[in-house]
Amino acid sequence: MRAVVVPEPGGVEALQVVDVEAPEPGPGEVLVRVTAAGVNRADLMQRQGFYDPPEGATPVLGLECSGDVVALGEGVTEFSKGEHVVALLSGGGYAEYVAVPAGQVAVAPRGVDLVDAAGLMEVAATVWSNVFMMAKLQHGETLLVHGGASGIGTMAIQLAKAFGARVVVTVGS
Repeated sequence: MRAVVVPEPGGVEALQVVDVEAPEPGPGEVLVRVTAAGVNRADLMQRQGFYDPPEGATPVLGLECSGDVVALGEGVTEFSKGEHVVALLSGGGYAEYVAVPAGQVAVAPRGVDLVDAAGLMEVAATVWSNVFMMAKLQHGETLLVHGGASGIGTMAIQLAKAFGARVVVTVGS
């Protein structure tokens, strides 16, 4: 399969498409045929040599993707072959296929094109873990969102409003 790697840090010219062995799903993993991958700051930093992939992670860039389930590892029952999904990755999204722990995969939102859906997981997971799991925002509370025009800011606004919070936003230029 084809994948994007960065043999030496640099600008966009550092990105190289290479042939690598396609992954097989291990126990608890989902094999996804990638339709699209998000581009995140960590991908840019890794390409420039400022951010190493996590230990044991693939050198293939890509922290989030969307696609179709093509195979299920042992013990995975919550997904079906052919299902449209989105995934949060430790790397590997800039490839034709990626094996992902099932807990990092979600069914793609209905009505959202897979290309658009590819950029949802990182911001959604960031907002969910910080605003709802750690800060425990509740219905009726007020959330102050700094940088409301950013990807994370716009996701925080939408999720907080959906949960019945009052949202106050700052922006700058």
